[in-house]
Amino acid sequence: MVKAEHAYDEALSGAGEHGNRSGSEAPVDAVKHERPVGSVEWEGSSSDSSAGQQPLSRSVSEVRDGIWNQRDAELVGDEGLDRGEGLDRGEGLDRGDANLVQWDGPSDPENPKCWPIKRKWAAVFCVSLFTLISPMASSMVAPDLEAIGRDLDIASELKRALVLSIFVAALALGPLLWGPLSELYGRVIIIQTSNVVFLLFNLGCGLARTEAQIIAFRFMSGIGGSAPLAIGGGLLSDLFTAEERGRAMSIYSLMPLLGPAVGPIAGGWIAERTSWRWVFYSTTIACGFIQAAGLLFLQETYAPVLLHRKKRRLTRQTGNTALRTEYDDEEDVGRRGTDGGNGSGARRLARRLGVALTRPFRLLATQPIVQVLSLYMMYLYGIIYLVLSTFPALWATKYHQSPGMQGLNYISLGVGFFLGTQLCAPLQDRIYAALKRRYVPGGGPGRPEFRVPMMVPGAVLVPVGLLIYSWTAEAGTHWIGPNIGAAIYAAGTIIGFQCIQGYVVDSYPRYAASAVGAITVLRSLAGFGFPLFAPAMYAALGYGRGGTVLAACAVAVGWPSPLLLWVHGAKLRAKSKFSA
Repeated sequence: MVKAEHAYDEALSGAGEHGNRSGSEAPVDAVKHERPVGSVEWEGSSSDSSAGQQPLSRSVSEVRDGIWNQRDAELVGDEGLDRGEGLDRGEGLDRGDANLVQWDGPSDPENPKCWPIKRKWAAVFCVSLFTLISPMASSMVAPDLEAIGRDLDIASELKRALVLSIFVAALALGPLLWGPLSELYGRVIIIQTSNVVFLLFNLGCGLARTEAQIIAFRFMSGIGGSAPLAIGGGLLSDLFTAEERGRAMSIYSLMPLLGPAVGPIAGGWIAERTSWRWVFYSTTIACGFIQAAGLLFLQETYAPVLLHRKKRRLTRQTGNTALRTEYDDEEDVGRRGTDGGNGSGARRLARRLGVALTRPFRLLATQPIVQVLSLYMMYLYGIIYLVLSTFPALWATKYHQSPGMQGLNYISLGVGFFLGTQLCAPLQDRIYAALKRRYVPGGGPGRPEFRVPMMVPGAVLVPVGLLIYSWTAEAGTHWIGPNIGAAIYAAGTIIGFQCIQGYVVDSYPRYAASAVGAITVLRSLAGFGFPLFAPAMYAALGYGRGGTVLAACAVAVGWPSPLLLWVHGAKLRAKSKFSA
């Protein structure tokens, strides 16, 4: 661990030297307000190029953090950045510029980071409920697939399984649309619009009369329900600084895992007392209440959208059409008032949409941080759905339990998720604060690597829980044995989820929704694919050896990841055009 700490110090030192070299080539004003590409110079740290200057206040630096590099990269291109193009936008970066619309100081009540704590937590609980309902709906039909197949004449077992898994496939595709759109139009409007899509098509599933209808409606409801999974992390980054984000991220990260665990319990009892159609009716009703709560308590948090609204308001009041925000495209600023016809406006919109919609793919293709964490989260999420899909067979064949009793075993997963959240949330914030005091003595902002230490216990608990679950199930021990293993595994999984989400949001604050969306794609594809090979694996290897294979893969993926991020994370972010 000592060697790793020395390596981390060297990485930060090397990255800082690289940033200072880059900064020495740029004008002083540019260094003060915008970090050049490759710089990881932290607010409050010493810098030769900024001697005698006061650092930006925390609230302003939080807003600006990680924004300029990618904006200029998309406007002038990588070669232009290498030549220094974009560094001379002094008129738009000078905080004394009367035309630059920004927050009214570090305590501006319009800045979401300055909202009252009750208003912030109301938004956290609202977006967490949005994030809970769609994963719950994904698994609620699991106990009712036979009844659905009987009523809708779906004879093929594969097609009946498709009714369940097509929803998870849609959860993989939706974030590619909703995440980038939220970075253009705002978080709240996209969340609420997508929830209406989920509500309508989920109701359609309850009214379906044919195989084609229910499969198509399940797919479209999954597309609608995927938005909170991609956008929620970005919304939390809008509300909280990195030091304050741990507890909120823990609650939010719990929901995509708690939903699939609770869904089969509720779905089994609802169908047993009514019919499978009421599984969809009940989630539609719950979704309606959540939508109403969102309309009342969830307000826009995205800084570019809020500042754009402020600019429009000031333009109407003053008549000054030269007003702009730091998020406005350079192209728009240069052309405003000269060729602002419909044609140029349409081209600019098409260009912005193209850049936004391709950003998750570019993040996934070019960012090693996103690739490593996507692989780890993909495996964790895939194992969750593998366990969920094989639970009924285990309790029916090995323990001869009734369908209602089988559903109660999912409680062990819920208990594990809850305990993992309660363990990770306070410890993550404390460890973050302690590491910040050690590595950032000047009081500047923390670093994403401060999320890494809590990944270690999570990476240990996952294989341990899988081994206990698998071998107690193989031996047919008392039913509490597999449930204890499942709870331990679930606790490790939620700890890993929280740390991964926190690291990604801290690393890509401006494009958190796109980064989380890129990770969500792979994890949802794993949730779709892992249950397909689970029956064949357990049939060939049994629960014991099959679980051992899964635990070994968890070690191979999960144990190197924290070390790689701790040692090399700062260097990777220093080379990135997207990260803070």
